[in-house]
Amino acid sequence: MNKPYLILQQPVFFQEEIKKSRFLTFISPAQGKAAAMQYLAEIKTLHKDARHHCWAYIGGSPKDSVNMGCSDDGEPKGTAGKPMLAVLQGTNVGEMVAVVVRYSGGIKLGTGGLVRAYSNGLQQLCPTMPTIEKRFFQQFKLQCNYAQMATVEHILASHSGRIIKVDYQQMVVALIEVDSEQIIQFKQKLQSSMQGQIIAKQINTSTNAN
Repeated sequence: MNKPYLILQQPVFFQEEIKKSRFLTFISPAQGKAAAMQYLAEIKTLHKDARHHCWAYIGGSPKDSVNMGCSDDGEPKGTAGKPMLAVLQGTNVGEMVAVVVRYSGGIKLGTGGLVRAYSNGLQQLCPTMPTIEKRFFQQFKLQCNYAQMATVEHILASHSGRIIKVDYQQMVVALIEVDSEQIIQFKQKLQSSMQGQIIAKQINTSTNAN
C-alpha cells in the first residue's frame, strides 16, 4: 500500500558567500532520478562557469532509500553530496532535488568547512519549503442497479472516494477511486451494505496532491 507523503510545491533558492566562495542552493520538485538529472543539467547550463555542481535527490517517498542519490562533483569525498542528502532526508519530504553551485574564491575551507557550507543553504531553505500532501488512490470498476447507486455514493464519500465516470445502461457501470489507506474499510462497508451483490474490481492506482 502506498502511504501518503509530502512533496515540494515549488522551487526555492538561497545564496551566500563564505570566504570569497559563492554558494548557490537550489531545491526543486523532481519525481524520479531522470527528472532530478534533468534539473541538474539545466542548472549546469545556467552556471557553466562554476567550479562545482554538487547534488542530492529523493526521487520518490522519503522512506524509499533506494530512490535516492548524491554527488560531491569533485569536492573531497563525503563533504557535499552526503551531507546534502542527510538534510533532505531530515525533512520527510519526497520527490525533490537539491543542487549547490560553488563559485570558488580560492580560499580553502577544509573538510568541516565544506560540509557546513554545502549543508547550510539547505538548512536555511528546508524549514520554509512550501509542501503539499501526495496521496494514492486505487481505481475500481463496479456494476449496480439504479436504486443501489445512492448507497454506493454514500459509501464512497465516507472513505475519501469519488466517482470518475458513470455509464448508465440497463445497469449502472461506474469507474471509481478510493484512498489507498481506506480500501479495506471501503470493501468491508460495500460488502456489508450490499450483502455481496456488488463487487468492486480493481483496475490501477492513481495519485493526487492537495
